[in-house]
Amino acid sequence: MLQVSDLNVYYGESHILRNVDLSVAPGQMVCLIGRNGVGKTTLLKTIMGLLKPRRGNITLAGESIISKPTDKRAKMGIGYVPQGREIIPRLTVKENLLLGLEARKTGRTGKEEIPEEIFSLFPVLNKMLSRMGGDLSGGQQQQLAIARALMGKPQLLVLDEPTEGIQPSIILEIESAVRRIVESTGISVLLVEQHLHFVRQADHYYAMQKGGIVASGSTSELSQDVIQRFLAV
Repeated sequence: MLQVSDLNVYYGESHILRNVDLSVAPGQMVCLIGRNGVGKTTLLKTIMGLLKPRRGNITLAGESIISKPTDKRAKMGIGYVPQGREIIPRLTVKENLLLGLEARKTGRTGKEEIPEEIFSLFPVLNKMLSRMGGDLSGGQQQQLAIARALMGKPQLLVLDEPTEGIQPSIILEIESAVRRIVESTGISVLLVEQHLHFVRQADHYYAMQKGGIVASGSTSELSQDVIQRFLAV
């Protein structure tokens, strides 16, 4: 599905990502872990085309996307939920959801409805369709942001710290929804996450340090040493 090879990214002359190799298989959930400032968000932004690498390649379903702009990557099947969620506060929940249709290959026809699957994953949104996005709690906004990304029918869902600043009960709801997305739709997920219980829901992990991948493996074999080195505050 997604293959990142020998990726090197700079901010000016500061070398941020160093020879990064990473892959996400179809229908797999992969978690990227590491302390703040090691390059996790930079990697996701580079995958989305928001940053340009100096060296390396990124392929999606076997096709190189390294020279494609962000909107083309979205239409090829990458749904992205950045840190901060970036829902539009002055649009209603329904209007925010329908914006996700822009990422579909066919664009919008004006006749689309919100699939029931969205409300099955995030029931709270069905009760708030006419509410302004800015009036939602942080957890509700995060659910809206993920749902909006799903409206584009992605092959790969990229989530940057989806539980940041969210109360524990909502974390469990989001965690459950993301796992259901993988299991019921076959969509692949790549996420950055610090919440250990959520990390363990993934199939595979990569740990970053100083801009490089320094450990990887099955989350079922995630050792206490790795947890303390890359997840402990």
